[in-house]
Amino acid sequence: MKKLLPIIALATLIFSCGQEGQKADLIITNAVIWTADEANPSATSLVIAGDRILYVGNEQMAMDYNGKNTQLKDANGAFMVPGFIDTHVHFLTGGQNLSSVQLRTAATPEEFIQRIADFASTQPTGAWIMGGDWDHQNWGGELPQRSWIDSVTRDNPILLNRLDGHMALTNSLGLELLGLDAEVEPVDGGEFIRSAGGELTGILTDNAYYDQLIKVPAFTTEKNEAYVKAAMKYVASHGVTSVHDMDGFGAQSVYESLHQKGELTTRIYSNVPLANWARLNDKVESKGRGDEWLKIGGLKGFVDGSLGSHTAAFFEGYSDEPSSNGFFVSTQDELLNDVLQADDKNLQIMIHAIGDSANHTLLNIYEEVQRINGVKDRRSRIEHAQHLSIEDIPRFKELGVIPVMQPYHAIDDGRWAEKYIGDRIKTTYAFRSLLDAGARLAFGSDWFVAPPIPLLGIYAAVTRQTLDGANPDGWVPEQKISVEEALKAYTLTGAYASFEEDLKGSLEEGKLADFVILDQNLLLIDPVTIKDVKVLETYVGGTKVFAVND
Repeated sequence: MKKLLPIIALATLIFSCGQEGQKADLIITNAVIWTADEANPSATSLVIAGDRILYVGNEQMAMDYNGKNTQLKDANGAFMVPGFIDTHVHFLTGGQNLSSVQLRTAATPEEFIQRIADFASTQPTGAWIMGGDWDHQNWGGELPQRSWIDSVTRDNPILLNRLDGHMALTNSLGLELLGLDAEVEPVDGGEFIRSAGGELTGILTDNAYYDQLIKVPAFTTEKNEAYVKAAMKYVASHGVTSVHDMDGFGAQSVYESLHQKGELTTRIYSNVPLANWARLNDKVESKGRGDEWLKIGGLKGFVDGSLGSHTAAFFEGYSDEPSSNGFFVSTQDELLNDVLQADDKNLQIMIHAIGDSANHTLLNIYEEVQRINGVKDRRSRIEHAQHLSIEDIPRFKELGVIPVMQPYHAIDDGRWAEKYIGDRIKTTYAFRSLLDAGARLAFGSDWFVAPPIPLLGIYAAVTRQTLDGANPDGWVPEQKISVEEALKAYTLTGAYASFEEDLKGSLEEGKLADFVILDQNLLLIDPVTIKDVKVLETYVGGTKVFAVND
């Protein structure tokens, strides 16, 4: 033992010298810190140098890093958490929609029409009006028609999406410019909705809608960069420091331009369509997977549509439309072929699946890919994983598949989902069941579809109180989870879902200094009030990108 004492003393001296030699840029004290680090779950002080965390712990040790250029910040007892990671957004589109007509809360057809009329009156003649995010469930479920808005949009073509992004409304001018008329041919995986007389109503679903987007004139690079900056500012105000984006190569080029100019303030994992796996692979092989600000290497695919549009694929028919059980927007053979080849190139796969049949099929595809390509750390994802068969829930753990879910959808869809699928709601948004089965649950918003506000998502996951106030004890309450479980899904597991858990997602020495300061302790307050908690400040890489009083 005596021989060890000099060694211990020497190690202590070296450590002390290290502390003396390295000084902080910022020291935050008097905080209540939830770190997401199981080895050091709570702390009162955070020390930052450059864009990294030097120390997480108590004030006495933190002040050892104090130097003449160190900024000291007293958090006054505020609650700090790692920066929120939104694992599923349409970031450029969300930024675009911030400047468009706002229809999400339109409560009646009359209000829907009036909002469009008011917005159209501010637009130049001929300018396309996009976005909208309308929800026909707000007024009982009647789909809007072009006849509603033709008289108030004579000078502007429109293509306004339903909030789930799987359905859109265009007006008569829009149909004309898109080259659509009563003779249009049907498309696989989508539908041109018609009236009883066979005329196009202006409603387009899934592939019938997506095929039109390339016909709409593109925004200029300058406008798109402005939209991304608006999106970054907006999510920072809600504590989001990283996003996993699904807007494709076009958006990726905008992010690259901003990154080259040093203007990114949100970390972005930019993903592109699954069918373009070869193009992405070429880019990865020639340019790499990016850096801590802009990362590439992921592919987004689709199995089916959405519940709200009656296009999610179920084993059994919809309760309110028994003759329909939705449809696949991609064939199983196409999906398997693309996933096999992309997985062989070590690209990450993330595929949208909503209905129980869609999720079952996708799990089967992932299982087949493992059988053919072998076992490896691939972290395949199912985006949404909304409606699951009981027997499929354990398969997420067994196959290592990450359910990437959006808890706000539960309190939104919960207003009307039972009307659509009856008792199948018991395994809808099955957060509790998935965690109990050992799955790694990651959370996001699906913005523009839902607000990119993690505090709302945490509130939704913990309370499951629907937006209409009809479920004060929670909708399918057995699927509630704890505040800490929801926080982890928005932080550390979010980082794991992009192979970045060694870089961010928790407040640990050596990791990026991405964190959020809140005005209340989420672990102590009534969960019902979480939706009212305010973000005071947001930091990315040790730099403040939002402050409530700025």
